[in-house]
Amino acid sequence: MTDYKRTLITSALPYANGPVHIGHLAGVYVPADIYARYLRLKGEEVAFIGGSDEHGVPITLKAKKEGVTPQDVVDKYHGMIKDSFQRFGISFDVYSRTSAKVHHETASEFFKKLYDDGKFIEKTSEQYYDEEANQFLADRYITGTCPKCGNEKAYGDQCESCGTSLNATDLINPKSVLSGNIPVMKETKHWYLPLDQYEPWLKEWILEGHKEWKTNVYGQCKSWIDSGLQPRAVTRDLDWGVPVPLDEAKGKVLYVWFDAPIGYISATKELTPEWEKWWKDPETKMVHFIGKDNIVFHCIIFPAMLKAEGTYILPDNVPANEFLNLEGDKISTSRNWAVWLHEYLDEFPGKEDVLKYTLTANAPETKDNDFTWKDYQARNNNELVAVLGNFVNRALVLTQKYYEGVIPEAGELNTTDRTTLLEIRNIKAEVEKSLDNYRFREALKLAMDLARLGNKYLADEEPWKVVKTDPERVKTVMNTCLQITANLTIMLQPFLPFSMDKLRGFINLEELNWANLGRTDLLPAGHKVNTPELLFEKIEDATIEAQVQKLLDTKKANEAANAVAKPAKENCTYDDFQKMDIRTGTIIEAEKVAKTKKLMKLKIDTGIDQRTVVSGIAEYYEPEQVIGRQVSILVNLEPRELRGIMSQGMILMAEDADGSLKFVSPVQTVKNGSEIK
Repeated sequence: MTDYKRTLITSALPYANGPVHIGHLAGVYVPADIYARYLRLKGEEVAFIGGSDEHGVPITLKAKKEGVTPQDVVDKYHGMIKDSFQRFGISFDVYSRTSAKVHHETASEFFKKLYDDGKFIEKTSEQYYDEEANQFLADRYITGTCPKCGNEKAYGDQCESCGTSLNATDLINPKSVLSGNIPVMKETKHWYLPLDQYEPWLKEWILEGHKEWKTNVYGQCKSWIDSGLQPRAVTRDLDWGVPVPLDEAKGKVLYVWFDAPIGYISATKELTPEWEKWWKDPETKMVHFIGKDNIVFHCIIFPAMLKAEGTYILPDNVPANEFLNLEGDKISTSRNWAVWLHEYLDEFPGKEDVLKYTLTANAPETKDNDFTWKDYQARNNNELVAVLGNFVNRALVLTQKYYEGVIPEAGELNTTDRTTLLEIRNIKAEVEKSLDNYRFREALKLAMDLARLGNKYLADEEPWKVVKTDPERVKTVMNTCLQITANLTIMLQPFLPFSMDKLRGFINLEELNWANLGRTDLLPAGHKVNTPELLFEKIEDATIEAQVQKLLDTKKANEAANAVAKPAKENCTYDDFQKMDIRTGTIIEAEKVAKTKKLMKLKIDTGIDQRTVVSGIAEYYEPEQVIGRQVSILVNLEPRELRGIMSQGMILMAEDADGSLKFVSPVQTVKNGSEIK
């Protein structure tokens, strides 16, 4: 293994067309933050790079839909994402954005260097063009009928109904999203990175040189390389992005896959004028934290770009995670099936570390994993409260009770004391091994073993009993517990930074570096600790039930929005229809029918007479809401007794997809008794 002077940590740039959710956190940002905090505690030189990815078609589509500019969209979400990360405690050294001037300059220079060195190939091809909008159409700007499932709203790159990947030319009856017109085919020229030329080098660099990479990462790279790499376009016809710095490329921008990873470089430039030591010095170790959907870009395409440029270092590791699901279902931003970070921070103030702990303990490191609110509650109540919080609280409460908060002098240590204190160093070595190999879930479990060790030691020694017979022994026991507590503030700092800051406040201890972990004199005799508070609090069932209900409401709304209308009933004759006498009328009185949930007694002016109608609308309307409303009423329905009330007719209602009822009324007020034909 190479000895490095510093570590450059990059985390995938979140796309600035929506907020951050727990899938992003578990896959990328929590493990990257743990690693950065760990290296800093060890005294290593670290640059932790983040930023927003702000170019590409989805942003232009969102802007068009909302009637704003793409810059408006990215300004909104960049601000939201950056604020959420800050509040959550993701310790970026810089959080930049790809719409920044420094990024446009850096990406342009990078492209120009490869262009001048002859690293690109040029290709002319036919693409769809909107003659009214006067522009070429990106795949997402084209919709049509999916040739596989018949979905009439499939995009030019994918059908979101059946999931099939498509080419725009595969669509049946393609239309432009911009004008609604049928597009034409027109020639356009683009520049391509010939990935096939880098295939032999990638085989050697990855498949031979990085067999230590995670199996999911290595496997996906091998699959791509074995399938044969093809040239990939680095430019596209679009008006939002980094303009291609060539006179012959007016109206073209750099493809977002090409410009986004260069965002790591431009963000480092924003951080420090010494950016080149982070990107061009072979004594810098670079680690990319990403989700599995970005493996190809960070392991094959971006390294090929860096290799083509010729002066940059390559990543040492890419510890990509799999996906996190939510309550057994895939997280989906379009379906609002997510736990959004900004909402969590508002609804669970002071519980940043509870979410970090749960996401780390359940991290999708080797396979997709599932977040559930019940597991979140159990992790908090059964581990953070019952193990870590319980040990710390008992140790500090007893110190206050026996010694008024002053650390007692330890007497002679027995075998149990020495074994317990020695175990701190053993746990430290195991935690280091796990963190150095990007096994963060394992590292957290091992770190929590120190709290379990303290709990067992305290329970076995029972100072609350021994204090009556051997008070000197209790001093040794309590000193040992307090040294474990002090060590916890170091060992758990990368995982639970807010909580460990709080715990250090309880024991009046400054932040110590990793080298101090394992020492048994961190709190000297005579040192005074503060009156403790609870480090964590129990989360009640009602809190969890509210979050589960929120998701159920989301699912119900999605089902209603996607519900397919019931098929038409069997045909009736024109004469059958003519028998129905449907008129307009106005509700003049209304009251709920006693001892029923659904029924409401209405008096309706039909223009012919005033009559009573019993209708099943009470679940959806209050009486005062319907008085004065004009309705459609079937006046020649045979009268029927309902709950002792004679109902003379039926008002027409539309049943929405969610089962709710809506009035079928004339758009404009008409005279009561008007016939509906």
